[in-house]
Formats: sequence, C-alpha cells, structure tokens
Amino acid sequence: MKKVLITGAGTGFGHEAAIRLAEKGFDVIASVEIWAQKEAVERAAKTRGVKLQVEKLDVTNAGDRKKALDWDIEILVNNAGVLEGGSVLDIPGSNMRNEFEVNVIGPLLLTQGIVKQMVKRKKGRVVWVSSREGLNVNPFTGIYSASKHAVEAVAQTMALELQEFGIEVATVNPGPFLTGFNDRGFETWRSWEDDSSTRLFDYSKLAFPRAQFDPEPVYAR
Repeated sequence: MKKVLITGAGTGFGHEAAIRLAEKGFDVIASVEIWAQKEAVERAAKTRGVKLQVEKLDVTNAGDRKKALDWDIEILVNNAGVLEGGSVLDIPGSNMRNEFEVNVIGPLLLTQGIVKQMVKRKKGRVVWVSSREGLNVNPFTGIYSASKHAVEAVAQTMALELQEFGIEVATVNPGPFLTGFNDRGFETWRSWEDDSSTRLFDYSKLAFPRAQFDPEPVYAR
C-alpha cells in the first residue's frame, strides 16, 4: 500500500511525516486546514526535493471530506488536531465543542467514508494520531485529554469491528514534543468569548506546564 493521506500536514508532526514518507517513495497527499498553508507545504516539499500532492482538507467541513473520497486512499493518517489549553472549569463551551469537532467527530466522519472504500478493496490501514494525554490526564489539558480518550475508544472499537475485513487500525501516542503545537494551545485563551473576571486562573501567567522534547526521534521512526 502506497497511497497515503495525512491530515493536518500544515505544521508539526503531520508536515514532517508527509515529507519523510514522500522521501521513502509513498504517494502522499498532504492535507492542510486552510488555503494559506498549501503554498508553504508545496514550497517545503520542493526545497526537500520530494513530490507530494497538497490539498485543502478541513476535517470539520463536509465538502472537504466528500472531496477526499475521490483520492483512492490506502493508508489514512488522522493527524489533524487542536489543543485548547486551560482549566476544565474555565474553557468556554464553544471551545470545548470545537476541540471535539476537530479531534474526534470530523476525523471519524472522514474515516467512515474512506474505510468503506478500503473494505471494498479488502485492504487498508488507518492510523490515529492520539497522544499520551489519551492515556492519562494532567492539569490544564483536560479537554484535550478528553478528546484523545475519545479517539482511543473510537480507534480500539474500529480495530475490533474491522478485523473481519482485513483493515488494520492503530494509534500512536506521542508525548509533549517541541513542534509548536503545545505552545499554540496555551494561547487560545486570548480569543475566548467569556467574562474573564470569572476565570479561576490568570492565563497570562501560564504556559505549557511540562517539559517538551526534540521531535526528531519521532520523525526518524
């Protein structure tokens, strides 16, 4: 199997994984959330001397998900995700809902269509990029962790349901790596639509609360 779709390839793990899989000879479709990211990924691929297809695919957009059904995907990497940093007692409801739409519901709806195509071909593989937070919890990443616990449940159930069809399902659970993802997640409070006077915590004084590691060993694997 060589035809790979990686969602969330505009930055971080998804971006580098797309480039490195293309270097290894995979036929890569690197999808990005917004049009502005498309040119940057194409430029990076050209600089690295690899060929890949870059497409705009917002997993929460039904039209974008439908478009992906024309790509004959053999390996789906559900990497797109967001982190909403903050206390579970402060994060506004709209931000909680967006976390689950981007991390769970959108990717699952995309997967439903693509997996049914895999079943018809009697081969395929789905990789869910979960997190160590999908296996435990920590202060100020609780809503993100809840979404990744949901991803774990979806992926494990899917693996059982697809056994008879020969479709492989796996998760990967990276820890806190220095890709910019975690730091961006602890800036989202600046756009919260809430009454800041009711917050339990002052987020101007809070950064991502754990050590972050060099992502190169992850890329190399």
